Amino acid sequence: MSASELAELAEEEERRKKRAPWGVIALVLLTGIALIRNGSGEFDVGPPQPASAAAADRHVPAVVGAADAVQPLPYSPPDRVRIPTIRVDAPVLPVGLAADGWVGAPPPEDPNLAGWFTGAVTPGEKGTAVVVGHVDNKQGPAVFYNLGALKKGNRVEIARKDGKTAVFEIYGIEVFEKNNFPGDRVYASKGAAELRVITCGGGFSKKHGYDGNVVAFARLVEVR
Repeated sequence: MSASELAELAEEEERRKKRAPWGVIALVLLTGIALIRNGSGEFDVGPPQPASAAAADRHVPAVVGAADAVQPLPYSPPDRVRIPTIRVDAPVLPVGLAADGWVGAPPPEDPNLAGWFTGAVTPGEKGTAVVVGHVDNKQGPAVFYNLGALKKGNRVEIARKDGKTAVFEIYGIEVFEKNNFPGDRVYASKGAAELRVITCGGGFSKKHGYDGNVVAFARLVEVR
């Protein structure tokens, strides 16, 4: 094995050690910023919530159909996230764990930002990558405001810094209470290249914000 190959293996091992042990990390992320609902009334009903029929089927194998032919990609940080169905096209910034142990979030001042959690794999690698973003800020809807409107079969495109685009197909979209978040179910590796896109959702109060997280479950089906 060449010196460069050994160095690459060493770097990958170091990245692996830094990845989050999902069994001991809860993701109560993105403190729900109070959405202003007493203005024009355009957003009085709040963001769309997932339909019960869109829940991920726990009995479906992790890799099915077209995904069987797609090989996971090597490490490369994401650059942009695009979800054509809900008109998302946003830059992706790295985010880590906050001081309180929760996963961080992009700065809320810019509504069109998403974050890649650096404690997980990069989108397209074997394992479960995590992309997060705010549902709203003080001015109104933010990048993932319409995440709950997605359906099975919709696609999420992640443009990576290596020039490749990893295309994921959604196979489930659900909302979970923050106080009862199923971390193992959401984050554990399925043995394939998967993606979770997460924002705030569920019930809302001006005092406490959102009481849940909307989670889109997706698997790699194409590389461009």
